[in-house]
Amino acid sequence: MSTIVPLISSGVAGPLGVLHLPRLWLKVSLEARGKLAAGYPGVGKGYDMMVIDGLGLDKDALVKYVASQRPTYPQFEAWVKQNGKNLSKGAIHKLNVAIAGYIHDDATRQSILGASGLADDGSVCPDAVNLNNLDDWKEFHEAELK
Repeated sequence: MSTIVPLISSGVAGPLGVLHLPRLWLKVSLEARGKLAAGYPGVGKGYDMMVIDGLGLDKDALVKYVASQRPTYPQFEAWVKQNGKNLSKGAIHKLNVAIAGYIHDDATRQSILGASGLADDGSVCPDAVNLNNLDDWKEFHEAELK
């Protein structure tokens, strides 16, 4: 069975307006079906937990729902709306600002840039969303296009 590099960026939001939520849905969905590429956790400690905690969701309930119900993205957002405890526009804005403003540590930035053949000279946007995109594209290229 082939595995899939999740190419939905953390900078993408669905109708609810929450950055990274579509990527979280994709990763958990792929993991539940044994299709998530190696090196990608279904629910990791970074943006995944920022979104889960920021929206007041229960991680285990979210994983169980996705694994058992195989929801479309709109169905997943409906579940989030029913189960989230922090869904005000202010809470979502605060979460989105935290996601957009997150900066990787120097070692992570250097590793991602180096793996993509880019110099760590300040010419690349240093935010984690853009660096993670570079990392995903490199992984996808190696798995599918090389």
